[in-house]
Amino acid sequence: MASHQESTKASHNVGFTYLSQEDLLDAGCFDLRMAIEVAEKAMLAYEDHRIMFPEKVVQIFDPVSQDRINCLPATLLDEKICGAKWVSVFPRNPKKYDVQNLSAIFILSEIEKGFPVAVMEGTLASNMRVAAIGAIAAKHLSRKDSRSIGFIGAGEQAKMHLLGMKVVRPGIKECRVSAKTALEEEQFIDELSPILPDINFIRTNTVALEAMQGADILVTATSAQAPLLKAEWMKPGAFYSHIGGWEDEYAVALQCDKIVCDDWDTVTHRTQTLSRMYKEGLLSHNDIHADLHELVSGHKPGRESDDERTYFNAVGLAYVDISLAQAMFKRAESSHIGLKLDLQETMVYEHHNIISKIRL
Repeated sequence: MASHQESTKASHNVGFTYLSQEDLLDAGCFDLRMAIEVAEKAMLAYEDHRIMFPEKVVQIFDPVSQDRINCLPATLLDEKICGAKWVSVFPRNPKKYDVQNLSAIFILSEIEKGFPVAVMEGTLASNMRVAAIGAIAAKHLSRKDSRSIGFIGAGEQAKMHLLGMKVVRPGIKECRVSAKTALEEEQFIDELSPILPDINFIRTNTVALEAMQGADILVTATSAQAPLLKAEWMKPGAFYSHIGGWEDEYAVALQCDKIVCDDWDTVTHRTQTLSRMYKEGLLSHNDIHADLHELVSGHKPGRESDDERTYFNAVGLAYVDISLAQAMFKRAESSHIGLKLDLQETMVYEHHNIISKIRL
C-alpha cells in the first residue's frame, strides 16, 4: 500500500509537454490550410466575445534598430486555454550574426486549475500566423483569377506568405521576387520552387519595380523603414499585403478603393505606413473599410469589382497565435509527439529531504 506521503506526492505533480520545432514538423503542424482555418475560427470567436485579448507588453532595447522582446497574452474561453507568446525581434541579426531575426516560445495553460499544459517553440507558428492572416485577406480582397504575385523582401515571412497565398489562390503561376541581394532572391527560389513546382519563379536582381509592376498580388515583407513600393506599380484590380512597418509611399494607400486592417485601432498606435498617415492627418477612421474579422463573418463585403485596388495591413493578433499554438499542440498530442516534463514532483515542503536542501 502506498504511503500517505507517496499519494500526496503523486497528487501534487505538475507536468507539461515540451515541443521543439522539429517535434511540430514531425507532427504535421507545418500546415498552412490548418493555420488559415484556425485563424478564421479565432476571428469569429473574437467577434463573438469568446476571447480575452489584453494589451501586449513591449520592451525595446534599441530605439534605432528596434531590437525588442514582447509578451503577447490571450485566452480562448471555449477551449479553456490561456496562453502567451514570448517573442524577440532583432532586425540586425541576419546581417550582424547570420542568424534569424525572430524567435518565439509559447506557454499554454488550462484555466480550470491554472497549470501549464505545453511549452513550445513559437517561431514556426508565428510565421505561419502572419501568412495565414495575409492569405485570408487575399481570399476576400484579391481577384479570384489572380495569377501573378510580386515580392519586395525574400525572408521567412515572404516565403511563408507565398505558401499561404497559394492555398487561397491556387491559380498563381508566376512569382517575381526582389530582395536586397541577388543571393537572397536565389535562396528564396531554391527553397520554394521544389515545394511549388507549378510556379514560374523570376529573379529581378534587386529591382523592385520588376517584381511589383503589373502583379495581381503585391507583398512587401521587409524590415526597411522606407517607401519602397510606388503607387504607379500597382495596377487596377491588384491586391497589396503590407507586412512590415513602413514599406510603401502614402500614395499607394490613397489610391486604393478599400483599406482593411487586422485591427485598425492597434494600427493607429504603431509605425506602419497607415499609422504614419493617421498621425499626420492624412487618414481617418472613416477611410478604413473594415477589420479583417468583419470580412470573415460577412458583416462587411470584400472585393466588389475586378478593378478595385485593395490594401491590407496586419500588425498581428496574439489570440490567433495562441489559437494556432493550441491547434498545433493538440495535433502533436494526438500523434504522441513531444517530451513530457515535470515542473514539480510535489509541493516544496512535501519533499522528504527538504531540511537538507534549505539554505538560510
